[in-house]
Amino acid sequence: MNHDGVPEPKIEYAPKHYMCKRAPETLKLDGRLDKPFWADAVWTDDFVDIEGDLRPLPTKQTRVKMLWDEEYFYFGAEMKEDQIWATLTERDSVIFYDNDFEIFIDPDGDSHQYYEFEINALNTVWDLLLVKPYRDGGPPVDGWDIQDLKTAVYIDGELNNPNANNRMWSVEVAIPWKSIRECAPERRMPNVGEFWRVNFSRVQWQAEVKDGQFTKVINPETGKSYPEDNWVWSPMGLINMHYPELWGYVEFIDEAGPTMFEMPQDERVKWELRKLYYRERNYYASHGEFAKDMALLQGEDTWCINPVIETTSRLFQMSAPSTDGQSRFLIREDGKLWKECQK
Repeated sequence: MNHDGVPEPKIEYAPKHYMCKRAPETLKLDGRLDKPFWADAVWTDDFVDIEGDLRPLPTKQTRVKMLWDEEYFYFGAEMKEDQIWATLTERDSVIFYDNDFEIFIDPDGDSHQYYEFEINALNTVWDLLLVKPYRDGGPPVDGWDIQDLKTAVYIDGELNNPNANNRMWSVEVAIPWKSIRECAPERRMPNVGEFWRVNFSRVQWQAEVKDGQFTKVINPETGKSYPEDNWVWSPMGLINMHYPELWGYVEFIDEAGPTMFEMPQDERVKWELRKLYYRERNYYASHGEFAKDMALLQGEDTWCINPVIETTSRLFQMSAPSTDGQSRFLIREDGKLWKECQK
């Protein structure tokens, strides 16, 4: 078990949310989002920096639409861009070495067993399954593939041509439920009214034109390219996408469904347990043991939970009752968070 410290995100708990409507028909993918299929799907908020308010807003707009039906979870992303380039052509390459668009999905919200998908402007994809976040020991399952995945890219301009009038690139992705339900509650697709945790990232490198080609800008002090920007839908409060507890809420609705998302009160209980998990891990990293007393972890925050803390020399488990008192939420030292009914 990894007992290193865990950075605590510098952010208020306010994940984005999206009401995902049923698709009107099966999608015929061409990468374009200006067709009737997407007409009734609303845009997400524009992306912000991954650190949220700690950093300036992105210089280029990114936004997403989502839809669903009995077969697929559909995504459409639009990225304003005057430098449209990509180099990687082999599936499961490290796509974020190019500018890319990324999808993250945690079906059951326990922060374990979740999916990552990346695509560049060449329509090259990288898909993987994460058993646990890297902070909790991973590992990523790189050989895992989304079976029957459908993707398409549309370029308003010209790929890898600095002289073109480049305006934006967009992607369409159709992920079959049958490929991602293995990590979902009861191993099934979502029902109407349920939500999954989802986030998106756009990786953006500083580029310039040399010898008629786009190339990453080199920092003369290091001899390496400058760090990439990470622009996201729901901000993370730190430069790390692998905090699934901070991803957005996507609720699946039908025609008669609600138009506004109401975050269940239990999500606040889960978040407070999560904050204690960060602090318990950090306490161990500093003291060589886990704190048995809430007072050593709570700091100056106000809390709505009074958790039960159980520790051994190498393990811990914390629990708190749900808001209706009918069950308890539990979290352990590797970050897994789950619910148990009261007996």
